[in-house]
Amino acid sequence: MAVLFIDNPPVNAGSRTVREGLLAALAAAAADPAIAAVVIMGDGRSFISGSDLKEFDLPLAEPQLPAVIRAIEDCPKPVVAALHGAALGGGFELALGCDARIAAPTTVVGLPEASLGMIPGAGGTQRLPRLIGIARAIDLVCSGRRVAAEEALRDGMIDQVATGDLRAAATALALGLAGRKSRVIERAVPNDGADEGAAAAAALKAGRNRPHIAAAIRHVRAARSVPAAQALADERADFQGLRVSPEAKAIRHLFFAEREAARGGGLNKVPARPLARFGVVGAGTMGAGIALAAIQAGLRVVLVEQDPAALQRGVATIKAQIARRVESGRLTEADAAATNARLATALDLQALADCDLIVEGVVEDLAFKTAVFRALDGIAKPGAILSSNTSYLDLDAIAATTDRPQDVIGLHFFSPAHVMRLLEVVRGKDSAEDALATGLALANRLGKQPVVAGNWFGFIGNRLYAAYRRHCEFMLEEGALPQEVDKALEAFGFAMGPFAVTDLSGLDIAWRMRQQQASTRDPAARYVTIPDRLCEMGRLGRKTGAGYYSYADGPGHGTHDPEVEAVILAASADAGRTRHAFTAEEIIRRALLALANEAALALADGAAMTADDIDVVLVNGYGFPRWAGGPVHWARNEDPGRLIRDCDALVTLAGPGTRRGDLSLLLTPPSVRARG
Repeated sequence: MAVLFIDNPPVNAGSRTVREGLLAALAAAAADPAIAAVVIMGDGRSFISGSDLKEFDLPLAEPQLPAVIRAIEDCPKPVVAALHGAALGGGFELALGCDARIAAPTTVVGLPEASLGMIPGAGGTQRLPRLIGIARAIDLVCSGRRVAAEEALRDGMIDQVATGDLRAAATALALGLAGRKSRVIERAVPNDGADEGAAAAAALKAGRNRPHIAAAIRHVRAARSVPAAQALADERADFQGLRVSPEAKAIRHLFFAEREAARGGGLNKVPARPLARFGVVGAGTMGAGIALAAIQAGLRVVLVEQDPAALQRGVATIKAQIARRVESGRLTEADAAATNARLATALDLQALADCDLIVEGVVEDLAFKTAVFRALDGIAKPGAILSSNTSYLDLDAIAATTDRPQDVIGLHFFSPAHVMRLLEVVRGKDSAEDALATGLALANRLGKQPVVAGNWFGFIGNRLYAAYRRHCEFMLEEGALPQEVDKALEAFGFAMGPFAVTDLSGLDIAWRMRQQQASTRDPAARYVTIPDRLCEMGRLGRKTGAGYYSYADGPGHGTHDPEVEAVILAASADAGRTRHAFTAEEIIRRALLALANEAALALADGAAMTADDIDVVLVNGYGFPRWAGGPVHWARNEDPGRLIRDCDALVTLAGPGTRRGDLSLLLTPPSVRARG
């Protein structure tokens, strides 16, 4: 036996040196008459977790992965892949090139290239359908989903799950194959009767019709009709083009930005405080969502609500969500029972006395929140972290009502809290480093993407979104209509346009905030009255059947309403605006300039630690298209001279009350930008 160990810590990424080593070792094994079979396995914690993404912005160094896989298939001796940890992307493609695959029980396999704006480029679209069929391969390739070992065994993606020592089991499997080869690429695609057209349509819809998704479907389907050699060459050619496309570069930018954001500027190296018992104040939509996220992550939770009826509704919501997971097959009955058992409830804050971290999810009112924190200050044990889920309020003002401001942080969840990936961990002026580190640890435990934000109005996300929405309202006053703005920005890639989002969340939320700020607002600042007028008419969004759109046919069916157009025309006239038509391109650029300008201001003020953090927030929390990379990435790829001129024009149009950001703060290349 020849057992080849891949040793490229920390995750055995498939680099040039790994490929060179594999080729040399395979050649030596093939030439040695004493060797009957070969096993390839990873050293350390993983098989091959994927390719080194840093290589993808450059010409790929030889030897490339297809050459290694050809060497495996050309080797006269059987080659077995022994998988553990992660076998993803190029790592799983390497395994598909082997004669057999055996995995440890905790292994995950998959082809995640589509989530990076690419397609598999070393035979994944050709070998996988020969094992599992066209429809299933379309689903897995286009979704990029990771598949656990037992599911992979059922599907035929692997041949065995090792119950004992992986090396011994792989050696036995390889010796059993001695003297014969079993090349996946030579197999016929099984005809399992699955609806390939439906699978393709579902993948295109889920993938927002992006070019790389369409390419992946085309190549998977070619496995049945195109000769293997030609299909492999076609796949590689498309892969080479897609990996250097603007979309793939934007997604890789986010990959590295998210990884850095999760480190919190070094906070990940600070020892976190214990986190076993979790408290939530408030059983409304947000509080119930936070509690659900926590119990699903294995935390014991105490949910406190002063109103018995509200508490009952919150618990019912949580149990209904868990029941849906059982119905969909994502959770077993036993796991559901264990999840529900981790939730305790109470009507008195005293029940939180033993909690390690408490988050309040009560109404967005400073007096109410400070009252809650004063009470918690006298109840929580020493060292317990008190966190606020506030979206806009001053965290330092909340912390000042306690005798432990060092233990107070912000944890800004996004609704629905058990679904949305983003979590802003907000640093107050007195927040202790280990308290913030615990916020990062909690995000990791909950499967969230954390971003550390400074204590500025709206933190990062709501601050930028408010500027974006404000400039979209300016366009309404100047000549655009809500449906025109929404259509243009959804065509750019936003999940929803700003006015559709406002109708969904409710116009009254921002209205209350504007009313609270009225006394401190600069009288000279440009102020659009359109949303106030709609609120005064009772048009508060979907919940009232009317907002920027009419919902006579149900909450999910907004239609253009002439009454809204009349309100907009009247507001324009009262403001002395001469209306003009907007093209979709003008709408998109105006909105993106607004985001870029506010991003520069947020970075200068300290609301964001790094420019890249802003992209992470906008993509993960506000529907900015992942394939566009975020507003900072967009700005970096614009012509600098035009960007500056257009930003100057934007600020002029906005008038008094709008500051000009220093765009140079955004444009510094990430490779040389200092991090906190």
